Amino acid sequence: MIGLRRSHRAFGIRSSWSGALFVGLLLLSGCAVGPRYSRPSAPVPTDYKETPQNWKPAQTADQTLREKWWEIYQDPQLNALEEKVNISNQSLKAAQAQFEQARATVRYNRADYYPTVTAGVSATRERLSQNRPLAIASSVTTTNDLVIPVDMSYEPDVWGRVRRTVEAARADAQATLADLESVRLSVRADLAVDYFQARELDAEGQLLDSTVSSYTKQLELTNNRYNGGVASQVDVAQAQTQLETARAQAIDVREQRTQFEHAIAVLIGEPASSFSLPVASLNATPPLIPPGLPSELLERRPDIASSERQMVSANARIGIAKAAYFPLFNLGPSAGFESTTIVNWLSSPSAFVSVGASAVVTAFDVGRRRAASDQARAFYDQSVASYRQNVLTAYQEVEDNLAALRLLEEEANTETAAVNAAEHSLALSNNRYKGGVTTYLEVITAQTIALADERTAVQISGRRMVDSVLLIKALGGGFDAASLWAVKMESRTAVTPGQ
Repeated sequence: MIGLRRSHRAFGIRSSWSGALFVGLLLLSGCAVGPRYSRPSAPVPTDYKETPQNWKPAQTADQTLREKWWEIYQDPQLNALEEKVNISNQSLKAAQAQFEQARATVRYNRADYYPTVTAGVSATRERLSQNRPLAIASSVTTTNDLVIPVDMSYEPDVWGRVRRTVEAARADAQATLADLESVRLSVRADLAVDYFQARELDAEGQLLDSTVSSYTKQLELTNNRYNGGVASQVDVAQAQTQLETARAQAIDVREQRTQFEHAIAVLIGEPASSFSLPVASLNATPPLIPPGLPSELLERRPDIASSERQMVSANARIGIAKAAYFPLFNLGPSAGFESTTIVNWLSSPSAFVSVGASAVVTAFDVGRRRAASDQARAFYDQSVASYRQNVLTAYQEVEDNLAALRLLEEEANTETAAVNAAEHSLALSNNRYKGGVTTYLEVITAQTIALADERTAVQISGRRMVDSVLLIKALGGGFDAASLWAVKMESRTAVTPGQ
């Protein structure tokens, strides 16, 4: 009894000591080594330099870009195609799967906040040698050992290593989500660009078809004049050449148009052989797109949001590297039942309990921890430089497309005047030729100039629509970083922005 009491007393002392150590480690868990994150500064202009003058008036709230930015063009066909992107585009599905991987990594690392408990059962029957050293002649040589152990392993987050790891994983997941939004914006913008380029080629095709019809009539007139002895065979040959050239140009336009049709099919996740885009003319003009304030761009671009989250992750990894300099604590209590027979296996006397704690510190590693810390700091510096470069590139893209829209509007007005002048010149040349005042060469020259100016005018219209899409893309396409941070990375049912 005395021995038993001493045993219980000793176990109680060990338990009290372990409990005190456990409480102390929990109190220390409030600290976390490593630098606190603060967003580095980046160059932000006070206003956009290239904003067209007619865009200067104050913008109302309902003029800001929304999530479904393509609806600003008021094109039902484009709206229908854009709605298919989320459902069928394979690049988006791949990016979504990558985000799910990153979110699972967050949950995996969060598990280190809690103890790991293992349980099992084992049964062993062992026969001992009677000739073993120090064996007693009357001792039992065959024994059973039935064990039900429950073990726990827990590493208190004293220095914040687990918290920093979860912080880095969460930031990586948020960056992956921002990358998903970048892919979504890029795919939607590519679809709109391909759509407007196809429409521009439709307009060119209609112009060339009309030109072929006009040139056919011109050839008939020239043939009649030749048969009447008024025109020469050279005039007929020139008219025939002009007609065939226009036909070749029309075929070339149709070939280019099929390429964009096939590209649209891929973007909406359909086989190119089963998709067709009805022909329609390009009758739209670029809508007014409010650029907003330059300072807002940092929160409206998903690629910049991704770069910023990568900085958060890199900063957290500095803390992880610093935590390696401090001791690693581990608590490993275990309990269970052990007996030689099944009858009293789960009885109170068969119970056993063990409480233990350990602390390990690396005393010498030939500079490995120092190298890991330097690597983490260098990676953070790299992420800061990448972030600032992305910011500069973003402002460049906005200015490029603002300037393009401003200058293309001026060019469109000038080209309209050129088309009117070319058509007037062609009418005069036709009248002069019919009156026998000039040769057919003058008519051909006027026709060539008129067709070139008309095609240029159509191409400018298409470029204006394309650049308006690129401006929307440069402005973030209605993305808001606040919606990104609101997504719970630990939840299996997190809703992805943009859907």
